[in-house]
Amino acid sequence: MQIPYELALGWRYTRAGRATRRNGFISFISGVSMLGIALGVAALIIVLSVMNGFQKEVRDRMLSVVAHIEIFTPQGDALPDPSRTLQEARRHPEVLGAAPFIAVQALLARGDTMKGAIVRGIDPQREPEVADLDSALKQEVLQRLVPGQFGIVLGADLARSLGVRTGDPVTLIAPSGQVTPAGVVPRLKQMTVVGTFDSGHYEYDSTLAMLHIEDAQRIFRLEGPTGIRLRIRDLHQAREVAQQLAGSLSGDLLISDWTRQNKSWFAAVQLEKRMMFIILTLIVAVAAFNLVSTLVMTVTDKRADIAILRTLGASPASIMGIFVVQGAMVGVIGTLAGLVLGLAIACNIDVIVPAIEQAFHASFLPKDIYLISRMPSDPQQGDILPITLISLLLAFVATLYPSWRASRVNPAEALRYE
Repeated sequence: MQIPYELALGWRYTRAGRATRRNGFISFISGVSMLGIALGVAALIIVLSVMNGFQKEVRDRMLSVVAHIEIFTPQGDALPDPSRTLQEARRHPEVLGAAPFIAVQALLARGDTMKGAIVRGIDPQREPEVADLDSALKQEVLQRLVPGQFGIVLGADLARSLGVRTGDPVTLIAPSGQVTPAGVVPRLKQMTVVGTFDSGHYEYDSTLAMLHIEDAQRIFRLEGPTGIRLRIRDLHQAREVAQQLAGSLSGDLLISDWTRQNKSWFAAVQLEKRMMFIILTLIVAVAAFNLVSTLVMTVTDKRADIAILRTLGASPASIMGIFVVQGAMVGVIGTLAGLVLGLAIACNIDVIVPAIEQAFHASFLPKDIYLISRMPSDPQQGDILPITLISLLLAFVATLYPSWRASRVNPAEALRYE
């Protein structure tokens, strides 16, 4: 099969350029354009992959201690009929598990140290149905929560800030005081730390404390659970399932899904991801439009060759095709090189970043600021495919004007001084 001469000449012009100093300079500029496209594409893939991984990592760690859906009363009081609400929620085909809970804000004290905490009363038997505890809280730790013994499980960072370990006592201070002749006296309860958990999510590890739901009812003087936590088949359908439950459950109840918790954070990540895509796409655009200057210089240098081809019968469209092929080759090679480089770094960033941190004795992700302490990465086809297509499109568009100028070269004018 014979290769069209437009393709052959375009490829020859792309890789040639070492015979003279001028041609060598043009080849250098072409290589710089190719390198710029490759680095821009690689940067886009790496940055978006890291942002995807960051969002996924935080979401997964959050869901290890947060349920997909929560049902509670508007005033935060005990549910009027928790058994009926549990049965009605379990009837939904998407619900895999349901567990009652009590959520109250309180203070934890150890000596002179006092910390605010979200105290959650749970049923140790049902809790694994609604939360992924494998990475955060082992089942044997939950079994230490025995009603009447007033044991408590603390987040690792909360326990560290209080200076307590397993077996140490802490004082739980309830928000509602006790009225006495001397005035309102805060209600205190001595608790024993029976374990800690580390979800990897600093916000919860530093504020969450768990105890048995029956102990929570006694301490906070509640008649029953204040809400029900649900786990569904597909976490991405949480909002739709919550809306369906809102229409099927009896009573005046509020329903919240996990997407509404930390809603502003997830929205900020999505906005930042879109802005980074736009900014880094401009870098690719600048590199792609460097092809304009490269091809303009190539056309000027090859005026004699163009004139000879025209006198031999080449049409303006064929001349234009030669330089479109040359520019497209630079765009394709640069895009593919950037694609390979970006995926190679994105897929191995969990090895590359720790090596850099160790070499420079630095920490790029302080745990108390960025919620997680390691650099995650999640390359997604939905990001990589648009990046590749946009890069190729920009490179192709950049070839049109220089190629059109080449097709307009007058053979007589070009050969006059040859």
